[in-house]
Amino acid sequence: MRYVIRILPLLCLLALQAPPASAQPVHGIAMVGEPALPPDFTHLPYVNPDAPKGGRITYGVVGTFESTNQFIVQGGTTAARGLRDLMFGNLVYESLLARSDDEPFTLYGLIAETLEYPDDRSWVEFTLNPAARFSDGTPVTVDDVIFSVEILRDKGRPNYKASLSKIETMERVGERGIRFEMPKANDRELPLIIGLMPILPKHAVNPDTFGKSTLAVPIGSGPYRLAEIDAPEFTVYRRNPDYWAKDLPIKRGLDNYDEIRIEYYRDANTMFEAFKKGLFQVNPEGDPAQWNTAYDFPAVGNGRVVKETFRTGTPKGMSGFVFNTRKPIFADIRVRRALAKLVDFDWINKNLYYGAFVRAAGYFNDSELSSIGRPADERERKLLAPFPDAVAPDVLDGTYKPAGASGKDERAVLRDVLAELKEAGYELQGNALVEVATGTPLAFEIMVATKEDERLSLAFQRTLGRIGIRATVRSVESSQYQKRRQTFDYDMVRFTWTVSLSPGNEQLNRWSQASAGQDGSFNYPGAQQPALDALIGAMLSAPTREDFVAAIRAFDRVLISGAYVAPLFYLPEQWLARWTTIERPQTTPITGYNLPSWWAKASN
Repeated sequence: MRYVIRILPLLCLLALQAPPASAQPVHGIAMVGEPALPPDFTHLPYVNPDAPKGGRITYGVVGTFESTNQFIVQGGTTAARGLRDLMFGNLVYESLLARSDDEPFTLYGLIAETLEYPDDRSWVEFTLNPAARFSDGTPVTVDDVIFSVEILRDKGRPNYKASLSKIETMERVGERGIRFEMPKANDRELPLIIGLMPILPKHAVNPDTFGKSTLAVPIGSGPYRLAEIDAPEFTVYRRNPDYWAKDLPIKRGLDNYDEIRIEYYRDANTMFEAFKKGLFQVNPEGDPAQWNTAYDFPAVGNGRVVKETFRTGTPKGMSGFVFNTRKPIFADIRVRRALAKLVDFDWINKNLYYGAFVRAAGYFNDSELSSIGRPADERERKLLAPFPDAVAPDVLDGTYKPAGASGKDERAVLRDVLAELKEAGYELQGNALVEVATGTPLAFEIMVATKEDERLSLAFQRTLGRIGIRATVRSVESSQYQKRRQTFDYDMVRFTWTVSLSPGNEQLNRWSQASAGQDGSFNYPGAQQPALDALIGAMLSAPTREDFVAAIRAFDRVLISGAYVAPLFYLPEQWLARWTTIERPQTTPITGYNLPSWWAKASN
């Protein structure tokens, strides 16, 4: 049986074409090039395929949770960790395809045993694995896939709507096949995005209440069931003994614990004290001061806790103080550019972080995708030509470096900043910097939710105060912080945009003009630059790696030139401490440590 589910009007069907004869079922798909692993691969290269199963692990996180539905705006950022998690694994919800963390962006079959697509990727067809089951024993069907597309597109977070709305038709192919047509999308990443979409059980989800937060126990096709919920304190996941995919090559060596517990802590200090006591076993560390001074407790000395460093092959993203350009005070780019120069990076790095950080300059630092130190090539200039004012001259020619008020140049930087702010209409009157036209002081609030961000913001506040700028640092509790950030109710926050070796559709939810007005998006500055939309389109349609890199570098230049953040820093490597009751494979993928491949040490 073969019939069409219509998503757009019938006229769209006129554009459909039969699959070319060259399209054949394959075991995986890469964003650029071909998958690294052959069809008969037996396991991922960074796992131990013979890792022992059993035991328990507890993870610790700072924050709270109030929902088990992470796919919607309401509660989406305060949902329980682990359900579908970049760090802890997709414990409950799975996708048609699964990612290899040792490749820039390559997916292999999971719920879908094969896929096929043409060279232009204007359609993609998946054939479901007949063994796929939800945790209640119900088979995963084409109906579930269709339902997932429709409900995530219509009621899910903005990033789902942005991607899934590009699908024009969905067509059943026999009993286990489904074909997606997107002839007008011009988006080579879209088949991969569809492949990574969470598959929800149609029989267990109420569409009428899907858009609201809930603490109901979810049903998924993943290796674990959510066994205990005590919001906002902890969750417990227990292995499903009947997990359908445990012997698939893409899953071999993963999901090794019988039980996974995630504990929530009010703040980082409390959490670290719990780690020292062995209340949880793995502690990723991002604070250089703590890494250098706090790991002197007995368990480290006697070898029961080890500190490990991991190098990665991924770009280092942008971390910075975010200017909310929706607010009149930060609408003027001259003000933003001037204030960004007042981050005293050298002092902060030396006195707060033991000199461990590197200054962030762009949004794809430490990678071939970065524009820093590189003049724009012909490909980039062609992409940027329709937007002659979108890139600053020093960013275009590769000479840009973020300035900072520190050391012997501090007085000169402060003078330059005052001169730039004078051009924007401000002048120093007594001890306050005031807008001449209105008499209003230049003042704003920095909203924080952690002690680290508070400490960092206070350092920024001191430098701002040297030229009469009144910055107030306001600490709010985690749930309030998340809600205000979702609705862009702040002047300034600190945020880090992490990036991969294959940026794509996620950039729409971060930097498109449409995302600036969508609650729950990651466009925290409110960027509304047409050049960004055009360059996202260019990276999604790039036919070669060279075109792809050029589009991202041009994109990087536009973001830098927009002065949406006061740049901070990044760690050049990953730090992690673990109790030796937990063991790991010898091989680390290019993305860094991979917790789902670790296992509990057998007790003697």
